[in-house]
Amino acid sequence: MALLSPHLHRFYSSNSRRQSKTTADSSGGLVVYPTYGRRHRCCAIAIDAPSSLTSVTPIRWGYTSVQGFRDEMEDDIVIRTDALDSFSFAAVLDGHAGSSSVKFLREELYKECVGALQVGSLLSGGDFSAIKEALIKAFESVDQSLLKWLETNDEEDESGSTATVMLIRNDVSYFAHIGDSCAVLSRSGKIEELTDSHRPYGSTKAAVQEMKRIKEAGGWIVNGRICGDIAVSRAFGDIRFKTKKTQMLKKGVNEGRWSEKFVSRIEFKGDMVVATPDIYQVPLTSDVEFIILASDGLWDYMKSSDVVSFVREQLRKHGNVQLACEALAQVALDRGSEDNISIIIADLGRTEWKNLPVQRQNTVVELVQAAATVGIVSVGIWMTSFLS
Repeated sequence: MALLSPHLHRFYSSNSRRQSKTTADSSGGLVVYPTYGRRHRCCAIAIDAPSSLTSVTPIRWGYTSVQGFRDEMEDDIVIRTDALDSFSFAAVLDGHAGSSSVKFLREELYKECVGALQVGSLLSGGDFSAIKEALIKAFESVDQSLLKWLETNDEEDESGSTATVMLIRNDVSYFAHIGDSCAVLSRSGKIEELTDSHRPYGSTKAAVQEMKRIKEAGGWIVNGRICGDIAVSRAFGDIRFKTKKTQMLKKGVNEGRWSEKFVSRIEFKGDMVVATPDIYQVPLTSDVEFIILASDGLWDYMKSSDVVSFVREQLRKHGNVQLACEALAQVALDRGSEDNISIIIADLGRTEWKNLPVQRQNTVVELVQAAATVGIVSVGIWMTSFLS
């Protein structure tokens, strides 16, 4: 979630749940939408409709969305297995400055992608260039529709949302991504990060490119935030950084955030926040176990390698992808996450989890941890003796 400013958050109640809506389309496909309200978590387990290829194991889905310490639930998840031929659609939406953009996108983004992909025929054709062009067109088109919708709202609406979309079949997957959520893959227990975060700070190649683009558009960055405001550089909505940049400057002067002299030197040459996605094609070879999509409420508090190890161990214990998903969200909360947390896990159904060996820590890590523990105990004993 791209915070506009730091603030205190309400304590999470593990007993409160946010309901989900799971239905089937006319062809038996899975359709998942969480329902909005002042509830905290949605969760369910689902299995794709049987494939026409009887030898192909269906994908097992687990998903959960937790409000956490936030005053408002601004995340959303969408899973659809209908209307895209043999491909399923899964998306994590991470909103900011309100949930209205996310509510708009939960239906419109899927419909726009289906239309651009010619109801799945482009995906089945496998032409990556055509698929990439179609998904970029879909994202940019839905963003234009969202901006027009935001302008018609009676109240000033500055909301926006990131999106990480996965289009998956048993043998291949495609990702369209804007923002700071993330998708990772487990290949025989080895982590592969599939997306880059679009943030205006840091030293990664993606971050450097984003900062360069923002400055070339006439923007500036203060403390890792565009115009000292938002900490994500690609997103849907965020109208003040797109069609209402002049109004944003005037508002900033009125609020005393910058001077008229400073504003007079600003010359915008483009949008500082854009909705052009990165597109990736990822073959799903036989050693791919599962894929995780999640909002930054998870990744900001857990390393991707720790996430994959945790999920593998959960599946080894009980094989239930939904229980693993819920447990993962709880670990993020236990580690101090103060953000909404939304997670989708797609288990490709290829792994005999009950036969998976118990994971062992690296011996060097274990020795370091043991030495640290002995050192702490020794210091404690010495201090006790000294004080007595």
